[in-house]
Amino acid sequence: MTKFYLTITLLFTALSNFGQTITISGFVEDAESAERLIGVNVYQIDGKRGTVTNNFGFFSLTIPKNEAQIRFSYIGYDQVDITVKSDTFIAVMALNQSGTELEKVTVSSGVSRAEQTQMSSVNIDIKQVKKIPALFGEIDILRTLQFLPGVQSGNEGNIGLYVRGGGPDQNLILIDGVPVYNVSHLFGFYSVFNADAIKSAELIKGGFPARFGGRLSSVLDITMKDGDMKRIRGEGSIGLISSKLTLEGPIIKDKTSFMISGRRTYIDALAQPFIAMTEPGARAGYYFGDFNIKVNHKFSDKDRLYASYFFNTDKFYFRFQDDFDNSRANLNWGNNVASLRWSHLFSSKLFMNVTATYTRYEWGSRAQEQSEGFDLALRLRSNIEDYGLKSDFEYHPNSQNHIRFGTNYIRHNFRPSIFQFTVQEFDQPEEDILNQAEQFISDEAALYIENDQILTDKIKVNYGLHYNLYRIRDTYYQSLQPRASGRYLLDSQSSIKLSFARMQQFLHLLSSNNGVGLPSDLWVPATDIIPPMMADQVALGWIRTFKDNTYEVSVEGFYKHMTDLIEYRAGSAFINPNDWQSRVETGGTGWVYGGEVFFQKRRGDLTGWVGYTLSWNNRQFANLNNGNVYPYRFDRRHDISVVMTYDITKKIDVSATWVYGTGIATNIPLYYVSTQFPQGGGQTSVAQYGDLNSFRFPAYHRGDVSINFHKKKKKFERTWNISVYNVYNRLNTFFIFDQVQPNGDVAFRQVALFPILPSVSYRVAF
Repeated sequence: MTKFYLTITLLFTALSNFGQTITISGFVEDAESAERLIGVNVYQIDGKRGTVTNNFGFFSLTIPKNEAQIRFSYIGYDQVDITVKSDTFIAVMALNQSGTELEKVTVSSGVSRAEQTQMSSVNIDIKQVKKIPALFGEIDILRTLQFLPGVQSGNEGNIGLYVRGGGPDQNLILIDGVPVYNVSHLFGFYSVFNADAIKSAELIKGGFPARFGGRLSSVLDITMKDGDMKRIRGEGSIGLISSKLTLEGPIIKDKTSFMISGRRTYIDALAQPFIAMTEPGARAGYYFGDFNIKVNHKFSDKDRLYASYFFNTDKFYFRFQDDFDNSRANLNWGNNVASLRWSHLFSSKLFMNVTATYTRYEWGSRAQEQSEGFDLALRLRSNIEDYGLKSDFEYHPNSQNHIRFGTNYIRHNFRPSIFQFTVQEFDQPEEDILNQAEQFISDEAALYIENDQILTDKIKVNYGLHYNLYRIRDTYYQSLQPRASGRYLLDSQSSIKLSFARMQQFLHLLSSNNGVGLPSDLWVPATDIIPPMMADQVALGWIRTFKDNTYEVSVEGFYKHMTDLIEYRAGSAFINPNDWQSRVETGGTGWVYGGEVFFQKRRGDLTGWVGYTLSWNNRQFANLNNGNVYPYRFDRRHDISVVMTYDITKKIDVSATWVYGTGIATNIPLYYVSTQFPQGGGQTSVAQYGDLNSFRFPAYHRGDVSINFHKKKKKFERTWNISVYNVYNRLNTFFIFDQVQPNGDVAFRQVALFPILPSVSYRVAF
C-alpha cells in the first residue's frame, strides 16, 4: 500500500509539473525565400530558457506557465518578439534579412558558444567563404576550413583536411546526410563542393555527439540549399579555369521548390590548340565538373519531402592518331550521391527524419593501342558503393532535456580493383585476361541515444551512447562508444568545457603518398585480418565572448589516442588487386596532443579571425622504423592562420589571409653506398635512410589578398573579384628529389609548385 501511494504521489507531481509549463514550437524561415533557417536563437527574454532551430528549421521550447516574451534572433536578420500565454505551434515564423551593416559575420553560430555544451565545432558562413582569396579565384569551402585551428592542409595547394592529427579518410564528410568518399578535383587542388549550392556547413573536431559515428577525427556536415519557394533566383560566375551557374525557385509557389547548380572547367578547350600545334594528330585534355539538384515539397505544415542528388567527375584523356597508329588513354573518377528524406512533426515535442541514402565512388583508367593487325587494350577500375537507411528523432520532454535517438544501416560493397587485359594479334582469336579483385560486402548498423540536459543554471551536459555492429562474411565487430561533454558557466559570457568521445572506423584509405586526391587511392574494408580503427579523444577548453558576442576567444587542449591503424609496408604500393591485405602493416598506434587558440571578431566593417595550433603527432608500428615511434608525415609543431575582411564601402571590400606551418616530415637518404656488380657489370649506388620521417621540409608560409567590387544593376547585382595567391611569391617546397652529379656526388633539389598567381572572376546574382 505504501508503494502504491508513493507511485500515485510521483505521478500526480509529474502531471502537476506538466501543467505548470507551456511549449512553443514550430519552424523558422526566411521571409523572402521561405528557406528554413538553421541555428536561429529562440529564447525567453526575461528567463534563462532558450534553444536553436535544427537542420530543418524546427524548434521546441518549454518554459514555466505564464505570459512570456519570446525572441527570435539570427545574425543577418531582424529579430522578432512575440508574446505567448499557452501552448503554441507556429507553422512559420518568418524573419526578414537585416540591412544593418553591423550584422556582417565571419564564423557564426545561432547562440553564444559559451552557453553550448558542444565544443570543438565551428559553423561556417558561406557568404564569408565567397570573400576569402582563392586559388585561381575558385571559391572552396574546404580551403577555408584549413584556416581554422586544429585543421591542417597537406602539400602546397592541397584541399585535404588533417584534423587534430588524423588523415583525410578519418573525416566523415556528409552532404544532405550522405557520406562522400572522394572530395577532390584536379588531383586534390580543389574540392567537389560548389559553394553556391551550399546552405550551411558545420565542422566538428572533437566532443562528437552520439548521433555521429564511423570516423575517427572529424565530422563535416554540409546541407544543400532547399530552393526558393517564392520566386526564381540565380547566381553564377566566370573565372580563369571554370564557370558555374545556380538556379532556384518554386515549382508550385509556397509548396514545391527546386535548386539546381552546375560547374565545369574549360582547361581542355583552352589547351587543345596548343597541343595540336606542338604534336599534330594528338588530342589531350583534362576537365572537372559537378552537379547538384534538390527538390523540396511541402505536404503540410508538419510534413516535408526532400530529394537531392549530387554528381561530380574528373576526366583526363589522350588520343594520338596517324596513318600507322591509333592510341588512346583516359583516367576518370567521381561520386554519385543521392538521398530521399521525409521529415515529420508528430507533436510540439517530437520531430522525426527518415532518410534513404545512396553513394558510389569509382575511378577507372583505360588505355588502347591499335596498329596494323594488332589491338591491345588495358582497363583498371575500382569502386565502393553504399545503400543506407536511417531514422533520427528529436524529443523535447521539458525545458531541461533535449533527447535525440535513432538508427542507421549501411550496406557497403567494395571492389578494390578490376583489371582487364585484351589483346588480338593479326587473325588470331582475341585473348581476354580478367583479374578481378575479391569483392567485399559488409553491413554496418548503429543505434544511438543522447541527451542535452540542463542540470543547474551553470552546468549543462550532453551525454550519450553510440552502438556499432559490423559484419563482413563470418566476422563480426561491435563496440559501445560513450560520448560526453559539458560546460560550466563562469559568468554570462564565459565557460569551461570538457568532452570525451570514443569513435570507431570500419573503412581504410590506402594511399601511397599519405595524401589525398589521387584517384588510385583505394578504399578497403575492415576484414577478419584487418580490424577496425578506434580512437579516444578528450578535450578541455575555455571560451569567452565580449560586447554582445562581437568578439570571441577560446583556448582548447586535446589528446587523442588511436589504435589498429594501417599503413603500406615500406617500399610497397598497390600492384595486384588481390593482395592488398598482404601489403599493409596493421596494429599501428597513434598519439596526437596539443592546444589551440582561436580569436575572432564577428561584427563590424572589419571581421576575421586568428588561429594558432601547437601539436605533436606520432605513430608506431611493430614492423616500421624498427618498431620505434616516429612523427606522422603531416605532423606540424606550429600552425598559424590569419583571416581578415574589411568593408571599405558598401560597394568595395578587401580580404587577406596569411598562413604559417612547420614543414611536413619526410624521408631523404642520409648517404649512398656504392655496390659493384659481379664480373665487371658496373656499379650502382644504394640509398641509406635514417629514422622514418626524420627530415622536414622548410617552413611553409603564404599570403593571399583579394578585392571585390559590387554594383547593383536594375535586375541583378554583379561582382568583380581580383585575387592574388601567394602575394609575396614564397616558393614553398612541394617535393624534394635527389640528383646524381657528374662527379658522383648527390644533390637534393626542391620543387615549388605555385609562384605568385593573380586571377580575376566575374559573378552575378539575380
